Amino acid sequence: MEQSSDLRRLDQIEQARRLFFERNDRPETLVGAGVLRSWERCRRTGLSEKAQSSIGDPVSDSHLRELRERNHRFLSHGLGIVESLYQQVRDSGSVVLLADATGMLLHRVGDTGFVNRADRVALTPGASWDETLRGTNAVGTAIVDQTPTEIFGCEHFLPQNGFLTCSASPVFDPHGALMGVLDISGDSRLYQSHTLGLVRMGAQLLERNLFDAEFSSDLLVSLYLNPDQVGCVQEAVLAVSTDGQVLGASQACLELLGVARSNLSQADFSMLFKTPLGQLIDRANGNPTALIALETLSGSRMYARVRGNYSMISNASRRSRVTQVTSEESPLQKTASLKVAPAPVSEASGPLTLEDLRTGDLRMGLAIDRAIRISGKDIPILIQGESGAGKEVFAKAFHYSGPRAAGEFVALNCAAIPENLIESELFGYVGGAFTGARKEGAIGKIQQAHGGTLFLDEIGDMPLHLQARLLRVLQERSVIPVGGTKPIAVDISLVCATHRTLRSEIAAGRFREDLYYRVNGLTVTLPALRERNDLQSLIETLLRIEGEGRGLTVSAAAMDCFRGYDWPGNIRQLHNTLRLAVALLDDDEAVIGVEHLPEELFSFDHSEMREPMTQPSLRPAPMPGVSGTGMARLAVIEREAIDQALAASNGNISQAARRLGISRNTLYRKLGRL
Repeated sequence: MEQSSDLRRLDQIEQARRLFFERNDRPETLVGAGVLRSWERCRRTGLSEKAQSSIGDPVSDSHLRELRERNHRFLSHGLGIVESLYQQVRDSGSVVLLADATGMLLHRVGDTGFVNRADRVALTPGASWDETLRGTNAVGTAIVDQTPTEIFGCEHFLPQNGFLTCSASPVFDPHGALMGVLDISGDSRLYQSHTLGLVRMGAQLLERNLFDAEFSSDLLVSLYLNPDQVGCVQEAVLAVSTDGQVLGASQACLELLGVARSNLSQADFSMLFKTPLGQLIDRANGNPTALIALETLSGSRMYARVRGNYSMISNASRRSRVTQVTSEESPLQKTASLKVAPAPVSEASGPLTLEDLRTGDLRMGLAIDRAIRISGKDIPILIQGESGAGKEVFAKAFHYSGPRAAGEFVALNCAAIPENLIESELFGYVGGAFTGARKEGAIGKIQQAHGGTLFLDEIGDMPLHLQARLLRVLQERSVIPVGGTKPIAVDISLVCATHRTLRSEIAAGRFREDLYYRVNGLTVTLPALRERNDLQSLIETLLRIEGEGRGLTVSAAAMDCFRGYDWPGNIRQLHNTLRLAVALLDDDEAVIGVEHLPEELFSFDHSEMREPMTQPSLRPAPMPGVSGTGMARLAVIEREAIDQALAASNGNISQAARRLGISRNTLYRKLGRL
């Protein structure tokens, strides 16, 4: 049924092309208004719809490196989201892309088979997909319209791009300027109706991360009209200085408050709310995770949650780790004078310590004991284990268990950042050090970790020339920023992690032996999740974090699915699975069942997973009490109803859920199973 719907849509697009290109008509009922406007723009710029050749070759490698350096901030925050999105669409014949504000493609991750096809039309880093060059396409058209855009098959202006279906969303910086585009492109024959929604959520998450990073040293006030909105991706966030000046606001916040961005430059917190900022901070100190009622100047009511430097005041009562402040200081003075590390967002009761990681597994217990013995003794730790085994969580717990807990925990994933960006990320740079560098320069991760802990994840992937620079930092206890000449003294505790065998990397000439002895003071090997005997305890611990006091439990059937799965993604996969399950629970649900789990868990063929280089079976297992044939018929009917509702709502999940008479979470859950 879905295939026939796509065929009808393709037929309509073909009709629209004939009417538009051959008869100069406006087929308004056959294609979307955005597509039609783009076709008209392309025609006005002189593009020919009959062009078959590729337009413009990708730029040189050196030019691409320069472009990536210019877009350093965008890439550093976007690469992780690209990887996360790719995990959602892996093996679907797709690529995930980041483009700059001009449409130049900067980064791409995708399925090998489809990447080869994408290369033929220059859907590759270094190629421009500006609408004036490539005609109607999701990236270029989203830039022009500055709105999420989907271009299906032959809606592309140029015929050679007709095999693609692309979904793109513009990404705006914390001040409202276009920063770039996030895109998923794939084979139009494998079209998925929820892809545009996935891209939009990815873009919103990227914008939120950029906003949080821009105002990381300030107070962040998340605003909600009602408590049910807590945790949504498109969060309304206000950035405020310690003296109450409004520094920035997310787009959702501007819309919630009904304020134009141009009016924020001279705004003060007291100009928006009757509740004084100091009172808000005092109340948040008592319970940092609580929602606090705020009254606007117009008398309306909303709820707030405060994040930022202030929030660590509350850790003093829980962990006794923060610098004491005198009673004579006002709440705002306390905020300015306190120097502590930000707590992980997901940890409602303060940062995790090594003792918090004890959940009954013997091997994990031994690793914790060894780490505790060297805490505070300036001995570097090398954490080994499979991807997703919890290396960063262990590193954070080690940091918050020792005397440096009041300092910063600064992490850098050496495998997730392009080689040409790692150097400036790690060592920082002076103003004008390279093209696109900020005039004031930027401090690197090493300097940020001064007085705290530097965590280098996947250090086995660090380029050799940077290994030499890192070795000098560790030997001389000082760092020289890129383009600088004067060494800057640093005091850091070093924790490294890798899934590689560094001895083998040394033998292959990819890792320096002298650096190995510098980072390998104590080796801690974390067991894979399938090797641990504390699965149920882990699940209960993670649910306490994700459930935020809701008292969530797991049904016996769902627990059987958890136990029968081999968890190739280890604890990261388990945590993501539980986070998804919690998100899919309706408001009145407190028990996670099989229906809340990804299909791969309850359709998993255990015997196949044990064979090397094979994939888990994706044959769905029928639910108890329903025959396979009956379930298939119900699934088809359900999918048709959902597709019709989404089409009628232009992909808006909330509107579609209302049309179907179900909650938004239920609809997300059903989309995840289709």
